[in-house]
Amino acid sequence: MERPYRSDCMIYQSGGEKHELGTAFLVIGEMRRRVIGWWPINERMCRLRIRGRFFNLSIINVHSPHLGSTDDDKDNYYTQLEREYDRCPQHDVEIVIGDFNAQVGREETFKPTIGSFSAHRLTNDNGLRLVNFASSKHMNIRSTFFQHAPRFSYT
Repeated sequence: MERPYRSDCMIYQSGGEKHELGTAFLVIGEMRRRVIGWWPINERMCRLRIRGRFFNLSIINVHSPHLGSTDDDKDNYYTQLEREYDRCPQHDVEIVIGDFNAQVGREETFKPTIGSFSAHRLTNDNGLRLVNFASSKHMNIRSTFFQHAPRFSYT
């Protein structure tokens, strides 16, 4: 669903009206004219494409199943995420953002996909799924690459 938020903003929202799940983009000001595509995929995922000066951006916003979800739910989610990632135009810069409900640790075996500054020591099952997805697409989990004060390391 696309709707104006106020005169200089546009909300692109994916998900139901119950507000139980959903993802959204809030596009402000001049960036509204740069939106060249919007795909609400399901209540856990949406994709926005923005025209850039030298290249376009394809941004996928996600809300992953939590740790207590079934393996089938998680498998279906990551299958859909991979499908949407592969649908992005080849020359776009692809960015995946959102809540992955994952803990990514500091294990050496996951480098260079992860950095040295994770808030966690060990990777949980959702974190392993995230690391596997990121490494299969030659991506990095950027939140682990920068050192933050401990009070800013958790949400």
